[in-house]
Amino acid sequence: MKKWLTMVALSATLLLVNIATACEHEGACSQSCSLGPHFISPKDGDVISGDVHIKMGIKGMQVHPAGEVIKGTGHHHLIIDGAYVPENTTVPKDDTHIHFGKGQTETTVKLKPGKHTLTLQFADGHHQSYGKIMSRTINVTVK
Repeated sequence: MKKWLTMVALSATLLLVNIATACEHEGACSQSCSLGPHFISPKDGDVISGDVHIKMGIKGMQVHPAGEVIKGTGHHHLIIDGAYVPENTTVPKDDTHIHFGKGQTETTVKLKPGKHTLTLQFADGHHQSYGKIMSRTINVTVK
């Protein structure tokens, strides 16, 4: 009986480890996962008057300027009213895809009044997206 209980406990432990690992490594992360970019401000659902001041953070990686690819590093991209960029795809550079290749973690953007989505996309030194797992999207309303 003692041997059976030990096997059950070991199996349960392995299952929990697999569930935790899946969250961090299979693109199924929610906003509560510890890995990836996040908005320090604004917060999801915020109503903002005037220009939008954005502070960006990252967990599980380090911010490094664009130019060279170093494992475990990258830089932020802000996507206005758009979705994440698929993994290994170059993040476009246009009015709605803003690059922070110098390693910046703050910016201020002008948005028209109304509802907007803001997506942070983390990418490597060559602007190759780390995919959905390294992106976060929030909704804001500008007055």
